[in-house]
Amino acid sequence: MSRPEGAALVTGASGGIGAATARALAVAGWPVAVHFRSDPDGAGEVVESIEGAGGRAIALGADLDSPDAADDLFGGTEDHFGPVLVLVNNAGRRADGLSPQIDDGDWSGVIETNLNAAFRLTRRCLKPMLRARFGRIVNVASVVGPRANPGQANYAASKAGLIGMTKTVAVEVARRGVTVNAVAPGLVETGLTADLPQGAFDDAIPARRPGTAEEIAACIAFLASEEASYVTGSVLTVDGGMSA
Repeated sequence: MSRPEGAALVTGASGGIGAATARALAVAGWPVAVHFRSDPDGAGEVVESIEGAGGRAIALGADLDSPDAADDLFGGTEDHFGPVLVLVNNAGRRADGLSPQIDDGDWSGVIETNLNAAFRLTRRCLKPMLRARFGRIVNVASVVGPRANPGQANYAASKAGLIGMTKTVAVEVARRGVTVNAVAPGLVETGLTADLPQGAFDDAIPARRPGTAEEIAACIAFLASEEASYVTGSVLTVDGGMSA
């Protein structure tokens, strides 16, 4: 059976892993909605690069902390390209500190963006996917989800929750041709990690280097492909051997 007509939506796609993922999905033939929160120029550059390579893309701005963001993003994507059949929940936030230093705002803000927003977007996309009997949801988690990382209690909690959500939703919808998976990157060179000391963690990584956004995007693109139709409820760790 051929792939249904539809589109991909990638959150947090104005740079880093999200931008690389948007480009990879466009290469795979998907029209792509490139979500941004505060960097329209970056999102515009991603759209231009996709269109320059012969693909189709639009940039859509939204604050994912707003309960209305899901309908706005899906409505915009559907108006241009049809139903969202690939959702990549990539947008993320960090507010690091030891647990006694994390205030309520830093706790709830990270949980809201990294977990609650991902759930709202997942909930919104499922009905069209179930009707089409095809769907791919890929959540960008972290190696911090299943293991300790001092100074990131809020971030770790959000990513652990995202992994739990991934597995549960996967078994709920598996019979209808919808897969739900997660990738768990280790240290990756992106804007989210730009404030970390250069080379500080290389000794902890058997590959002796951080990953690239393109390496993570390649894994996401596989999980979004037709070839990955029997992969669901899985967490693909991409960390240069750090968790081995």
